[in-house]
This record gives sequence, structure tokens and C-alpha cells, in this order.
Amino acid sequence: MRKISLAFGAVSLIGACSAAVAAPPFGVQTVATGLDNPWAMTFLPDGRGLITEKTGKIRLLSLTGTLSAPLAGVPAVAYGGQGGLLDIEIDPFFKQDRWIYISYSEPASGGKSALAVARAKFTNDKFGPFTVIWRNQPTTGGHFGARLAFTRKYELFVTTGERQQFTPAQNTGGTLGKIVRLSFAGSPKAGNPFEKNPAYKPEIWTLGHRNPYGLAFDPATGLLWSHEMGPKGGDELNLIVKGKNYGWPNVSNGSNYDGTDIPDHAPGDGFEAPKRWWNPSISPAGMIFYTGDLFPAWKGHILMGALSGEALLDITVAGTSATGETRHPMNARIREVQQGPDGSVYVLTDGDGGKVLRLTPN
Repeated sequence: MRKISLAFGAVSLIGACSAAVAAPPFGVQTVATGLDNPWAMTFLPDGRGLITEKTGKIRLLSLTGTLSAPLAGVPAVAYGGQGGLLDIEIDPFFKQDRWIYISYSEPASGGKSALAVARAKFTNDKFGPFTVIWRNQPTTGGHFGARLAFTRKYELFVTTGERQQFTPAQNTGGTLGKIVRLSFAGSPKAGNPFEKNPAYKPEIWTLGHRNPYGLAFDPATGLLWSHEMGPKGGDELNLIVKGKNYGWPNVSNGSNYDGTDIPDHAPGDGFEAPKRWWNPSISPAGMIFYTGDLFPAWKGHILMGALSGEALLDITVAGTSATGETRHPMNARIREVQQGPDGSVYVLTDGDGGKVLRLTPN
């Protein structure tokens, strides 16, 4: 009975997170349709949105829900599988510096690709030249990670996947399967945990990640949280702590796709265990801490999408613990979650013909 959980929404047999399944406390408005594999969204200070399409396009969403033609100047991407144009974020000082950051799979020789982070000025609805500020080593496979998060201390955190190769997540001489901490210009930030150890890349903040697809700071505590896709089961929600090793591929609460076992997280194993985990998998994607006023019951909670789970998850957080979960069925694969300027919640549906949906209270 190892690593088996009861049906969706029931109590687990052995510790996978239970969840209430509730009718959504929101109405759904379709804002825009026809997106080509949308992946991420960010809002500008004037209330308009920027949306990435994995095929390599960025679209501007107007206040009335009109999508622009693809904006010029976006770097070429290695599109295919999980690769393409991925995250997009503005930094905390965008009103002054006008920087917009993107992450994407960058083409490399021999059919390989690297996760790259680039930035450009955005003025008068046009991008200046994009400059790559950081990249990891080129290789093959999916699992790019690619989520970006900033602080007002000029820190940029980037999640990286292990490119479906398992062992690089524990290789301290590379940045696959890591969360890295950089300056806004892309150099390793002073104060990283391994900066004085020559066996480690100096930008490494944490290691042992499989494919971290969500990254967000809790504004109430300043703590950093991430979720990642597990193997067959074992999706995780993690509190990200400086210098910790999260165990992949040595431990997981899931199993390999070929059915072979992976040791569970266990006390004293030297690895940081997840705060919540899911088996069967939900395929988490996108993540925010909700801070608005339209949904008072959600304030301070994590909102995250589920791809295979086709749901919006509301996760209660208390300090360093994730204490509860409610799942709201969406009948669509949810790729991204963002908070709108008025406190409404926007989600992107996955795949061809992707939609922008706006959630407001019933």
C-alpha cells in the first residue's frame, strides 16, 4: 500500500494531501481566446497584460480584452515538447527602469537547448533589444522549470528543471534541477549559500529539484514557496530554504514511470521534505499568493493551477506550513494564475486555442 492515496478529495491512506472539492465561489468570464499554447502572464502598472505563447510570441492584452498582434523583437526559441517561450515578469521597479524579463528554451548546437533568461526595456509598447543575462548548460529533454520571482532587494530567483535526466539535480557543478539566485543583471547574488565552495556553481540557492513550475513569495512572511511536478505521483509544494537539498532523484513520494520504486521522503534522510504532495498527480502550474480584496476568504492563500487535475487550487498557508486545500474544478487544463489589478483572478488555459479567463465573486 505504499504511495497510494484515496480518490480525489478524500483523506489519503498514507499522507498524500487531502483536499475538499468545492463548487467554485466565482463566476468565469472569457476575456480572450485563440492563444497558441499560452504559458505565462504578467500585468503592467496600467492594468494591461503581457502573455507569452510557447511558440515564441508575446501578446499585449488591452483593458477591454483585445489581444495585440505578436510584438516584435522576441528572441528565437527552441519550440517543441515542453520548450519554447515560457515565463514573463516585470521587475519591482518597472515604472522607473522599464525592464521586462523572459525565460525560454534557447536553441543550441546539436539539437540541444538551454534555459535562458533575457531582459529588455519596454517603452511605448515596444521592446528594446533583448539581452541574455543568464543561461544554464545546453542539453536535451524537457523539464525547463523557468519560473521567475523578484524581490525589492534586487534579487532574481529562477527555477530550473533537470531536463528529464535525473542525476543533474544533484550535480553541484551545474544548474540543472536547481533554484538559482541572481542579481537583476544576471550575476550570482552575493550571499548565496555555496558561493565560497568551488564545487558548487555560485548562483545555486537550492538543489534536488525535478521540474519546479511555480514560484512565489508570501508577502506576509517574505518566505519563498515553489511547486514542482513529480514523477508518477509525488507532485510537491515546497518551502524554499537557503542551501537545502530537496532530494530528487534520490527521494520522492512518487514512483518512476516504468514502475520502479523511489524511496519516500523520510525524517533524517538529509533532504527537505515537501509541505504538501499529491498522488495521483495534479500537474501543478502557475502560482500566486492572493493579496486582493475581491475574495476575502482567499487573502494570504496560495492559488495555483492544475493541468492534469483541471482545477484551481486554494491552499491555506500558516507561516511555514500549508494547512489545507480546496480544489475548484475548471474543466480545463490551467497553465497560469495571476492576480488582476482590481483583485480579480486571471487564469490561462493550456494548449491550442488557449483562453484568458477572469474569475470574479459570484
